[in-house]
Amino acid sequence: MLAALFAAGKRLGVPSCVYTFDPAPTAIVAPQRHQPRLQTLSNRVATLHAAGVDRVEVEPFTAAFASWGAERFVREVLTERLGARALIVGHDFRFGNMRAGDADAIRRLAPQIEVVEVAGLDHGGEPISSSRVRKAITAGDVDLAAALLGRAPSISGPVIHGDARGRTLGFPTANIEIAEEIRPAHGVYAVRASLPDGRRLGGVTNIGVRPTVGGNRYAVEAHLFEFAEDLYGRTLELELIGRIREERRFASIEALVAQIALDAAAARGLLQ
Repeated sequence: MLAALFAAGKRLGVPSCVYTFDPAPTAIVAPQRHQPRLQTLSNRVATLHAAGVDRVEVEPFTAAFASWGAERFVREVLTERLGARALIVGHDFRFGNMRAGDADAIRRLAPQIEVVEVAGLDHGGEPISSSRVRKAITAGDVDLAAALLGRAPSISGPVIHGDARGRTLGFPTANIEIAEEIRPAHGVYAVRASLPDGRRLGGVTNIGVRPTVGGNRYAVEAHLFEFAEDLYGRTLELELIGRIREERRFASIEALVAQIALDAAAARGLLQ
């Protein structure tokens, strides 16, 4: 999709723009069918800019906006606001009230806009879709998720105060309150952390409820290698590079510490 966008922009001599909604339309028009989003809005925008997109237009999706017909959308958004010269859409693209509009409707209503329909992609003989990515992440299959996304899946959020237990065990951790709607399966993961100042560090992260220490709430605890700075209040993004094992309860704290050391070594191996 982005390759087609960049090609059209270069051919026409215009900047590239991605048009997206927040919140997701289903959250407003069909909340019973709404599925967790794969990224926060800020991460989505940052990812698109990092990929080379010049502009990201975020449309606040409301019930009033959902009532717009295809004609109004084409006139007020595509023509008047965006001044679109070309539009890149997926093969199943629909828009407007009751999803009445499609690529042919745009060609009819705004013949000056070139409409390019991009075919869907397959992986392993099955179509790539956001639902398939969600299923992979929630199952802990980050390798499949990365293959489908073309990048490692990630989670992010501010570092919050925890019980400081990791420091007493010899493995200080950053407790992260993740902002993503989707939650990876409980387990231990090799991660690559992105700090606000641009540094990227390897680490090992436990995602789950910490049964060995009597935990009962979902927590994300990241131990970053060769790092001892204060991160409270700062936002971390963790790329999930590989799942090392499932979360489980150990018979003693000593057994847990020994396993953490093994997990850290396994994470270093995956990050090489």
